[in-house]
Amino acid sequence: MGKRVLVIEDEPNIIEAIKFFLSRDGWEVFTHSNGHDALEAVDRRAPDLLILDVMLPGRSGYEILRELRTRERWAGLPVLILTARGQTKDREMAAAAGASRFMTKPFSNTDILEAVRELAET
Repeated sequence: MGKRVLVIEDEPNIIEAIKFFLSRDGWEVFTHSNGHDALEAVDRRAPDLLILDVMLPGRSGYEILRELRTRERWAGLPVLILTARGQTKDREMAAAAGASRFMTKPFSNTDILEAVRELAET
């Protein structure tokens, strides 16, 4: 698998943190910050892995992921859901939408890096 990751997240501090440590790990990092045209961003950037926030302007990460999974090209794309909401219901919704992994905010850089490395191996 390649090392292109797209981060769809609307919090600038989180974007910068993820971009910084993934870049240091050799990843080519692209970012996008809204749900309106997130699917177009995935098509345009053709990532090997997607980090997707749930609460985005315009469209939720769950909606984006459900639609992504209906597209043959992206049906198997590893997706790490990143959210401030960590209830059982949220985890179930992520799984039902087709998430590969689920992680809550706040997170440690090490945890995200390990998750991304694991997902890249699948």
